[in-house]
Amino acid sequence: MKTQEVEFAGIKLPGIPMIIFNLLFIVATVVLFVWTVENIHLSSGLTAFYIILCILLFICSLIAFNGYMQIEPNEARVMLFFGKYEGTVKDNGFFWVNPFYSKKKLTLRARNLDAEPIKVNDKSGNPILIGMVVVWKVVDTYKASFDIDNASMASAAVGSNIDNVNTKMKAYENFVQIQSEAALRNVAGMYPYDHMSSDDAKNNTLTLRSGGEEINDLLEHQINERLSIAGIEVLEARINYIAYAPEIAAVMLRRQQAGAIIAAREKIVEGAVGMVKIALKKFANDGIIELDDDKKAAMVSNLMVVLCGQENAQPIINSGTLYQ
Repeated sequence: MKTQEVEFAGIKLPGIPMIIFNLLFIVATVVLFVWTVENIHLSSGLTAFYIILCILLFICSLIAFNGYMQIEPNEARVMLFFGKYEGTVKDNGFFWVNPFYSKKKLTLRARNLDAEPIKVNDKSGNPILIGMVVVWKVVDTYKASFDIDNASMASAAVGSNIDNVNTKMKAYENFVQIQSEAALRNVAGMYPYDHMSSDDAKNNTLTLRSGGEEINDLLEHQINERLSIAGIEVLEARINYIAYAPEIAAVMLRRQQAGAIIAAREKIVEGAVGMVKIALKKFANDGIIELDDDKKAAMVSNLMVVLCGQENAQPIINSGTLYQ
């Protein structure tokens, strides 16, 4: 008993010659029937024999019409003989096979799943909305046909004939969506949404927002693991939407703004310290003025206020000495 996909090894004949032969066979059967009815020299027993033979031949020719199948590019037929798997036909063209074979049609073309954003918790426990796009296709017709219950899934999904290829593919889409969402929840729980501190940013800690291709590759790998049982391969999986859930979005926005302000202030202070250092060094090297420690401290304080303040500096004219 075959338990994996194999190429169909049964009789598979070109369809055009066979349909011509079948039509000629019907014509010959009709001619024989007419000749039998019009020939009065035949005995009644022989006439009855020829009539029964013509009827049987005509029925056989009609049954033979059930053996034709047309396979387009990236399509396949799963061949069953009274419930027994005999192989898969992937060759393109018009063929004739034993009419008693069941020929279940499957499409091997790539399909796209645009999953709606779902609410999950990231590694830090923050609720986020995350969505994805998955490109997938069937690669193993045996697993897709017999290792998952696509019949009941198709009936539950659309409630129509399960032999319809679109109906079966809808069932596979439902299976892919459920397993993909499970993988997405797992990946989202492994990483935080964004850097929670400046140390995380400096250490390049992987996050959902900044992970990029690394997160997408991990997501694709996990989805492939879940879909391998169904003979489905994921060609691409990527996160196409990510945001904080509405209940914490405003708070997180303020946190991000505060982080941006702090980062900007750090740059300003760093630049101001450098400028003060250059000014003191310039005074010392050029001998413009002798500054003791108190004067240096006062100058540093004034310069830092001027350089780091948000408002423009207001000049004050000192009419006395430096110490008054």
